[in-house]
Amino acid sequence: MTDSTPPTPSLAAPALAAHALTRIVPLGERRLTLLDDVSLSVATGESLAIVGASGSGKTTLLGLLAGLDRPDGGSVAWHGETVSTLSEDALAKRRQGAVGFVFQSFQLLPALTALENVMLPLELAGADDAEARARDWLRRVGLAERLDHLPRQLSGGEQQRVAIARAFVAAPRIVFADEPTGNLDTATGAEIIELMFSLNRAQGTTLVLVTHDAELAARCDHMVRLAHGKVQA
Repeated sequence: MTDSTPPTPSLAAPALAAHALTRIVPLGERRLTLLDDVSLSVATGESLAIVGASGSGKTTLLGLLAGLDRPDGGSVAWHGETVSTLSEDALAKRRQGAVGFVFQSFQLLPALTALENVMLPLELAGADDAEARARDWLRRVGLAERLDHLPRQLSGGEQQRVAIARAFVAAPRIVFADEPTGNLDTATGAEIIELMFSLNRAQGTTLVLVTHDAELAARCDHMVRLAHGKVQA
């Protein structure tokens, strides 16, 4: 099997598994350990909250789980396939359509409309029905009347709804979210939480969240608490 041909996911394997993850970066003449021997697994359709104080390693762990960074030790597997050792090109192909991302700062392209932002991952994957699917997802997140608005014409909550639609539009098996309510007021954050878990249930998508939001963490099936790069009991 070549890197360009995605393998069939193992139904018996967890959606996401990490074993003994370690991440070390140089700091002058010293080496700083950002993560130390972190292991976890999440079953298909479940949700995981990664919590901890600032600097505890939460975003570093999310980046490794999502394949955005490489571990110095240990491994990451999606549905039974080890992805942490794939080449950059092969990993990019695996991510396409298989994982989605939601960021605290929304990460929408400012020159594209809401519709165009949601269409983008489908167009990159060569889908011929990108516009219809993007319209449907913007309707699902309550933005059917805002298709042609640029990000600067949308509120923070509306921008995050566009980001959620973009994350789910390609029917990913896993969605990673980094502080998805961090830039929102309490009421809007609660709406976004409800929306994400509603879509999680409807799609059977595995959800992995980094959050400071106690309410959001409490909604997840599992929680991993980090301190100084280590999992706390």
